[in-house]
Amino acid sequence: MNQREKELYLRDYSLLKAQGKPFFPYAVAKDSIMAAIVLAVIITLAIVLGAELGPKPDPTTTTYTPRPEWYFYFLFELLRVVKPPEFTDAATIGIPTICLILLILLPFYDRGPERRPERRPVATVAGVLTIAAMAYLTYLGAVAGSPTEIDTKAPSDLKGAALQRYEAGKLVTAQSGCLACHKIGENGNGGPGPNLSKVGERLPREAIARTLVNPTAPMPSFVGLQRDDPEKFDNLVDFLSQLR
Repeated sequence: MNQREKELYLRDYSLLKAQGKPFFPYAVAKDSIMAAIVLAVIITLAIVLGAELGPKPDPTTTTYTPRPEWYFYFLFELLRVVKPPEFTDAATIGIPTICLILLILLPFYDRGPERRPERRPVATVAGVLTIAAMAYLTYLGAVAGSPTEIDTKAPSDLKGAALQRYEAGKLVTAQSGCLACHKIGENGNGGPGPNLSKVGERLPREAIARTLVNPTAPMPSFVGLQRDDPEKFDNLVDFLSQLR
């Protein structure tokens, strides 16, 4: 935009501003009325329909699958995409904070008077890409599996009943809270327990079973699982012994 176009734009803007109504109290009054209507509708629905309550929380469960609200799915998926532990802070704090700062500073570094999208290609492309990325990550977060699932694939030599025991043991491992202290492949936490991704190379099956029954604190004992459900316990041991 040259100087003449800028002067014409500022002249038209000043004329329209002089003919228009001030923001206060006209626009403020409209926004206030609409906000009051929305609030009244929400209160009425809460009184008439009530609030849905789920089951009472059980702090002792190990099968609970934590899920964020839908509007946080894109952050949830961003954390799943950035898997290395050293980049966790960047995914949860760094990237969203930088994007928020850039958005807040937008009126200060984008001072151009143009408002048509085709005349602001950089801003238009950046906005479209941001919305597309958030929408895509939100979709992936919505269809993502349980964060307590284990992505490790079964060895290629396992077939039939052995493969079924492997998959059953993987499910028992995920539901038993093992990923809270151990890491298996790309899933779980890196401590305080050791990495179990190759535990089958370090320990034989019998040693793994003994460790589960008589572990070192603070690891809980699986003697109850061995007593109450021997099949699940054996599947768990079989799965860990196949991690190589």
